[in-house]
Amino acid sequence: MAHPEEPPSPPLAAAPGATPEVPRHDHRYRDALVALLATCVVALLGYLALVAPGAWFPTAASKEWSPRMLAVARGSGAMDRDALIVAAGSGGVLITVETDFRATDYPAIAWSASNVPDNVDVRMVWRTDYAPAKVNTVAVPIVAGQLRPVVVAGDPGWVGRIRGLALAINGPLATPVRIAGVSARPMGIADIIADRFAEWTAFERVSGTTINGVNGGSNVQDLPLPVLLASLVALAALLWYALERYRGRTALFPSLLAVLFTTAWLLDDARWSWNLVRQTLAAGRTYAGRDWRERHLAAEDGALFQFIEAARAELPAEPARIFMTADAHYFRGRGAYHLYPHNVYFDPYRNTIPQSSLVRSGDYFVVYQRRGVQYDPATQRLRWDGGEPVSAELLLTAPGAALFRIR
Repeated sequence: MAHPEEPPSPPLAAAPGATPEVPRHDHRYRDALVALLATCVVALLGYLALVAPGAWFPTAASKEWSPRMLAVARGSGAMDRDALIVAAGSGGVLITVETDFRATDYPAIAWSASNVPDNVDVRMVWRTDYAPAKVNTVAVPIVAGQLRPVVVAGDPGWVGRIRGLALAINGPLATPVRIAGVSARPMGIADIIADRFAEWTAFERVSGTTINGVNGGSNVQDLPLPVLLASLVALAALLWYALERYRGRTALFPSLLAVLFTTAWLLDDARWSWNLVRQTLAAGRTYAGRDWRERHLAAEDGALFQFIEAARAELPAEPARIFMTADAHYFRGRGAYHLYPHNVYFDPYRNTIPQSSLVRSGDYFVVYQRRGVQYDPATQRLRWDGGEPVSAELLLTAPGAALFRIR
């Protein structure tokens, strides 16, 4: 005999006070967030332990000396707005400043200088009240034309009270060096974090290399932001994967890795977008309301444009064969662009000039900030890179630039 179908039983209600079950995947995303935060904390502590030269929480405040407080003891110098512009004399350059501070409070000294050639010897000099007659020196590293901070903690001569600092530059200076001051830094964790943040958010103006890439902040960085973000994502993903592997569940790893990567990408892209906004505003202030010539003169290569404009007036109307030379590949390419439609030769990849045997009478030779080119006005002979001299007429000169006609 058939029995009527019994209605389905109602779902069991949760017992009073019981916590509803949370889907397992929610715990996984929470664990991923915890892994990321833990990685950031561990990475920060590890980085500070490696780079902090002194106490993490120093009581001393930074000391700064402006360019007007600096004295040029050797070489020549002049103030240009907010910087001291110095050029080398027969004995190089020596910049001094009077100081009085305790050495143990300031383990690092930072000279703010730019346009420093990589092939010169730069040293910091100081005297102390502990041994007033002794002159102490330490090499100052140069990166991308800028001086890096000098960590003097642990130096046997960095004792007592520092009674004077000096910066010595020994070597040829093709262009003057710009010095914006010097500072003594306690280098606590607050200083280090502030320095890194300032490097990441520094305004990166359009330059001759912008078309090939951007730095992501200041030209010189101790810890580039993309490197930091990539390291954090990799370490957080490995930590989470190890934890989930231990629990026997790793199905969400690909999607979670994509989320971490996208988050890091958006953070780095936000910095780039903010810099683009500032670049746009700066371009408007620089070029708005100017005609085409004024815009060229206001651009980063305005001095090059002005020289090429004067050189074109010395060139024949018919296309001539011209050799464009410069140490910087940007100036070689940009100079050739301004010289068109003349028949311009330049090497876009290497700083080379054809041998003197390959030039002929009637050729023109443009030199712009190029070392190794020598001209003797008495004999009117031109030579470059130690090669055989050729007969040439000097048609035009400018600071760091010249135009010659081969005879």
